[in-house]
Amino acid sequence: MSDISYIDRSGEAQFGDFVALLKPRVMSLVVFTAFVGLVVAPMPVHPFVAFTAILFIALGGGASGALNMWYDADIDRVMRRTANRPIPAGRVSEGEALGFGLALAGISCVMLALASNIFAGAFLAFTIFFYVIVYTVWLKRRTPQNIVIGGAAGAFPPMIGWAVATGGISLESVAMFMIIFLWTPPHFWSLALFMKDDYSNAGVPMLTVTHGRRTTRKQILIYSLILAPVAVGAAFTSIGGPVYLAAALVLNALFIRGAWRLWRRDEEVAQAEKYSAEKRYFYFSLLYLFGHFSALLVEKGLGFFGMGGW
Repeated sequence: MSDISYIDRSGEAQFGDFVALLKPRVMSLVVFTAFVGLVVAPMPVHPFVAFTAILFIALGGGASGALNMWYDADIDRVMRRTANRPIPAGRVSEGEALGFGLALAGISCVMLALASNIFAGAFLAFTIFFYVIVYTVWLKRRTPQNIVIGGAAGAFPPMIGWAVATGGISLESVAMFMIIFLWTPPHFWSLALFMKDDYSNAGVPMLTVTHGRRTTRKQILIYSLILAPVAVGAAFTSIGGPVYLAAALVLNALFIRGAWRLWRRDEEVAQAEKYSAEKRYFYFSLLYLFGHFSALLVEKGLGFFGMGGW
């Protein structure tokens, strides 16, 4: 998920600068989806274990963010959206960010393994590796498919939460993964539609840079159509139910309608309107994901009263 916050301070590093390295807005989505994965799992988890597990998953997500900012410091200096981050702004050195990220990564993975189970700790370690090495180092600067493949890293948290409770993987955890995995491209490509110059100046081969906005709009529509049956289909697993089904139908209808409108949108009109529709779609995509996972929580909560699920 994207970090579009701005930090405008100068001088020596402060506590807030190290918090910013963790990409707190991205981390909030990691925490929420991991929490949902943990809660909707069939095995109960002691509240203290659940709290510590979510805390260490959050630290692992923050470690990924810090290591990403360390590696991408050169292009962050070029992009307007990221120029005020702690490293390009000169408040945190690259060495400090690297050490901070590595320390958090080690602590979070080991402590999650001790607090829950080894599989969950190993899964978190793999997720950090995937985001930092596979996405940030290997894919991001080499292919317009960077978001498609690299999006898996952001889709793993609910599977990790599920693994905390069950010690493994199931159809339900894969379903949650697939929702986020297929949601990621239209989410980031809608951002790229109104941030194309940033990526172009930094030499990042986002789809808008390599194939243009028209192709990107088409791909957003295609992915929204692929995503819909997957998201709706999750209603018919053990974590779904009528509440989730109703939410998924409405949200996916709106998501596809928005993607259709973006696809039909004239570039000159979009530019004249300062990409207002693209920005609305981007922000709605956040609501889309939040709505699906919130509906899963509602189904779980209703289950305690004998009303959730089918």
